[in-house]
Amino acid sequence: MRPLGLYLHIPFCKAKCIYCDFYSLPHSEEKMDAYTATLQRDLMRWADQAKGHTIDTIYFGGGTPSYLGADRLCRILETVFAHYRVDKNAEITTEANPDSAREVSALRQLREAGFNRISLGMQSASDDELRLIGRVHTHKETVEAVRAARAAGFDNVSLDLIYGLPEQTMAHWRESLQAAIALRPEHLSCYGLKIEEGTPLDRKKDALRIPDDDEQAEEYLATVELLEKEGYAQYEISNFARPGRESRHNLKYWDGKEYLGVGPAAHSFVNGRRFFFPRDLAAFLQADEPFSLCVDDGLGGGAQEYILLRLRLTEGVLWETLAARFPDYDVCALCEKARRIPDGLLVSDMRGLRLTPQGFLVSNAVIAQLLL
Repeated sequence: MRPLGLYLHIPFCKAKCIYCDFYSLPHSEEKMDAYTATLQRDLMRWADQAKGHTIDTIYFGGGTPSYLGADRLCRILETVFAHYRVDKNAEITTEANPDSAREVSALRQLREAGFNRISLGMQSASDDELRLIGRVHTHKETVEAVRAARAAGFDNVSLDLIYGLPEQTMAHWRESLQAAIALRPEHLSCYGLKIEEGTPLDRKKDALRIPDDDEQAEEYLATVELLEKEGYAQYEISNFARPGRESRHNLKYWDGKEYLGVGPAAHSFVNGRRFFFPRDLAAFLQADEPFSLCVDDGLGGGAQEYILLRLRLTEGVLWETLAARFPDYDVCALCEKARRIPDGLLVSDMRGLRLTPQGFLVSNAVIAQLLL
């Protein structure tokens, strides 16, 4: 049986954050009921094609899955258990916004249904920063959500934070980072703010003081240093974890492993092909066969793609694995290109090829130089 990750997109939010470019829509009880039923139906229909796979990670992302409510989330997960072979040690994650994840009873319902990991969108410990970017929760609610998750039996909690926020200083960022560490999560994701074209932040950017690239770089390097001291090992550009608490689902993306994504805007990589659902909730709900909506995104899993994805990880590209997966790949040519990369950005040794923290800051340029 081949392992397969399962990603389920829940496209509902209470409000759109000013920086967000993910596919999400206002939630209503009627739409969420219809979406839950459609998702269950589609999972049942695709089950025959997954008979050769064992689901070893399940990830509910969004949007904000916690707005769907514990009952609906549990019904969807029960459908997966009923129609797919799920590994007994599968990692099962739901994302949640702190304001909708503070009821111990609802979280305990999730935990008892099989969810064993929760990822909370903390983003900042400053209520002023949270209001400025359109978040609907407070830091107090983040603290309450973490405590509720612990009380419900979750021993694997992840927190998301963003550095480079409008009006943020290095001191403010350190305060948020220290506040997150104080909550003792097993995992932290720390993302640099990106201004996506067409978002409200893009339209407001000239009226705000937004940290420039140099300031973001300083915040990033300070993050790596501080989290390492606190026992959080960096394993990917933006991700840090206690030993053994890396996100197994997200590692699939960066290691070229198979995963199925279901829901509007969800992407998949199965049987060597990449495909995705359009960003269209109405079409998804109305289609008799929603998988017929999927757009083919070409072949995946080649050597160039593998190198690009693996260089997001601190482990990087391992020569032995590269040679085993792609025996015809010209490793010598790659090594020669690596020698031309400026000092301090890339490590090439007997084990493999990997970026340094400084290299991660310019990873796109370095990877382009290696692969072109």
